[in-house]
Amino acid sequence: MESFDFIEMRFPAKPEYVGVIRLSLSGIANRMGFTYEDIEDLKISISEAVTNVVNHAYRAEEQGEVTIGFGVYDNRLEIMVADRGGSFDLQDIKEDIGPQANEESIENLREGGFGLFLINALMDKVEIKNDSGVIVLMTKYLEKLGVGLNDDHVSTGQ
Repeated sequence: MESFDFIEMRFPAKPEYVGVIRLSLSGIANRMGFTYEDIEDLKISISEAVTNVVNHAYRAEEQGEVTIGFGVYDNRLEIMVADRGGSFDLQDIKEDIGPQANEESIENLREGGFGLFLINALMDKVEIKNDSGVIVLMTKYLEKLGVGLNDDHVSTGQ
């Protein structure tokens, strides 16, 4: 089995925490060596997913929660955004989740249509589980550049 680090956070499903989630993601992605452009794509994607939980997952009188999970691999970052709380095991979720079916109307998901289209455009892979609550699993692959993460200089070859 492939080795990875898993980071899980829970936040109240309130708009004031979206920025905190974006900052957390930015730090993880920067540490992994993602480019500035990829980090911006990741931040937009997680913002869309979390904002949709805030706006659509819970009734006004409910004290909802959003659970964020980061699977940090050598070659990719997997981000899970879930409503209806509860911890989750990344391997179990991955076995029981699938890609968005083309015949299923995207507007029928509580996530709302445009946000999911945007996430699909920015991420390398998007999977959804939509039964008791919604789990969105987004994957972004790390493109290895010629400079290592811990390198502090660039060789000119001279």
